[in-house]
Amino acid sequence: MERAMNIYLRSQSLVLGAAIVITATAAVPPVTAQEVYAPSPENLKAREWFQDAKFGMFIHWGVYSVLGDGEWVMETRPIRGADYAKLPAFFNPIKFDPAAWVALAKAAGMKYITITSKHHDGFAMFDSHISDWNVVARTPYGKDVIGMLAAECHKQGIKLFLYHSQLDWHSPDYFPRGRTGHNTGRPQAGNWDAYLNYMDGQLRELLTNYGEIGGVWFDGMWDKLDADWHLARTYGMIHQLQPQALVGSNHHKNPFPGEDFQMFEKDLPGQHTTGFNPEQSVSALPLETAETMNNSWGFNLTDDHYKSPADLIRYLVRAAGSNANFLLNVGPMPNGEIQPEFVQRLTEVGRWIKQYGESIYGTRGGPVAAGPWGVTTQRGSTVYVHVLDWNEPLLALPVMPRPVRSARLLRDGSPIEYNAVKGGLVLKVPEPQAGEVDRVIALDLEGAK
Repeated sequence: MERAMNIYLRSQSLVLGAAIVITATAAVPPVTAQEVYAPSPENLKAREWFQDAKFGMFIHWGVYSVLGDGEWVMETRPIRGADYAKLPAFFNPIKFDPAAWVALAKAAGMKYITITSKHHDGFAMFDSHISDWNVVARTPYGKDVIGMLAAECHKQGIKLFLYHSQLDWHSPDYFPRGRTGHNTGRPQAGNWDAYLNYMDGQLRELLTNYGEIGGVWFDGMWDKLDADWHLARTYGMIHQLQPQALVGSNHHKNPFPGEDFQMFEKDLPGQHTTGFNPEQSVSALPLETAETMNNSWGFNLTDDHYKSPADLIRYLVRAAGSNANFLLNVGPMPNGEIQPEFVQRLTEVGRWIKQYGESIYGTRGGPVAAGPWGVTTQRGSTVYVHVLDWNEPLLALPVMPRPVRSARLLRDGSPIEYNAVKGGLVLKVPEPQAGEVDRVIALDLEGAK
């Protein structure tokens, strides 16, 4: 994730604005993506499923968790490659229970899991035969984490997506260096084409050896946007091996041809609050926003800045109102357990979505633009009005696409008073119950003619 990089740059007394300018003004990469890309029928069906799913679990887990200082620790300390190579010997997650992880995601109401198969440190969390820099060959644990989780996802009916870093601080062939990874002690030489072949080789392993994959969540291309990433070859290989697999990239630019969904890091679509994406617009592709439960992606021992369950529910609702999925992160501990603060929050979000899921799952962004008061979602002829922050008894909305036949409070089905007025609709909003995060009002519209 680029957020950690910006924190690091600030710690080195660089101006954040300069980092943003670098991102914004870097030369546009050669157009090597699939310029003539026609998604397969399987891919189009997967896109629709993805938009219906609405809620997923992000998992950042690797040998960096041993140090308890986030997934960027190799860069932020910094740690030379020879020293970082000692870290896998301490990674022995004997309490890793993939069945429990998947069950927790399901209990939270999540429909898919996206896990780091390889982060920026280059360490593979699967049994790669291309390099021994992997969890099976280098750790006392010696088991294929991705393989174990994939088997459990298939068993429990959860789709598995793979986060894969294009940036690599370990490989000597990742050269010329980009914006990061200058303190690893690697020689100032390398073969870029050999690195891309290596990356594609590991992707081929992942897409061949672990059954059906929901998609690939790329990150790190922002490290050197002016490089030729051979996107056409990489994306084409993914779509050939698994036509239904969705390709997305966290490059903070508008989607390139061959990409199937667009993600926004720690930001709702079109909000531009992070500084990562000054030029990024909202595309017509399926959308996703990724966020942390505290301030860290990977396990951080001292990060106790936890968002409340209510905050997470509001984010899920606002994402759905923006026509986007919500990918909520956990950073498991080095022993393989998900820390209790995360479990507690996921459980509470799951309790909420069990009651109000019909206003989230299978919906699209509603007809009323988001406002400070809340958002709308829609499925078929039903518009769901999510009242998140409104203290007045009446809420005035613009006119609906079709006349309203009835209005009901979703929590108990009780009728809601409403009046159609010139140019709009006025709802009588009941007072919130104690601890109620979202007053959801379902408007049943007349059917389309």
